[in-house]
Amino acid sequence: MRKSQPSSGESGETEVAEKLEEGTSEKAKEGLAEEESLEERLKAEEARAEENYDRLLRVTAEFENYKKRMEREMNDFMKFANESLIKDILPVVDNLERALEIPYGNNENAFHSMREGVQMTLKGLLSSLERSGVVVIESLDKPFDPNFHQAVMQEQSEGHTENTVSKELQKGYMMRDRLLRPAMVAVSKKPDFAPEDKSEAPADEQKDEHKEARNE
Repeated sequence: MRKSQPSSGESGETEVAEKLEEGTSEKAKEGLAEEESLEERLKAEEARAEENYDRLLRVTAEFENYKKRMEREMNDFMKFANESLIKDILPVVDNLERALEIPYGNNENAFHSMREGVQMTLKGLLSSLERSGVVVIESLDKPFDPNFHQAVMQEQSEGHTENTVSKELQKGYMMRDRLLRPAMVAVSKKPDFAPEDKSEAPADEQKDEHKEARNE
């Protein structure tokens, strides 16, 4: 038996169907490629957006740090703007204090008014300095501290422990938490020789002392 061959109409339909399938397949491939391209572009944009966000956070943090630093510097400027002026005033305070320490002797009555005027001037000046945040460094009988004291001499002192401020030659001052000038001080040291203790004298010497006391 002979196989029946497709007619020309059927052959044409088959070719059309095959071409349609090929076209659909190519469109599908193109759509898939376009979809993959969109995903890649989306990932790239997301990465760029994340990078820009991180950069924004860094810039914001740097700006906040800058603002805080400028605020601190401005506060320090306002607190210490008069520092140089106050340093110039301190020698005046020194001279007034020295004037009050002069022994007038028999002329005390004659200079009483002047002394009183100096005291009032000194008191007012110290009050003005205190309102600006200036305070005196307490040094006498305190342990020597090189951060606040300038040692200009050492002296033997039985009434102070070693390395203690035994004399204050010139007062030191603080302006809030800043050192204006250190105090000029004398620092104690151990005596070279221990003082004699009569209680430890020989028994014969003690007896002689008792005899002399009785004779008197």
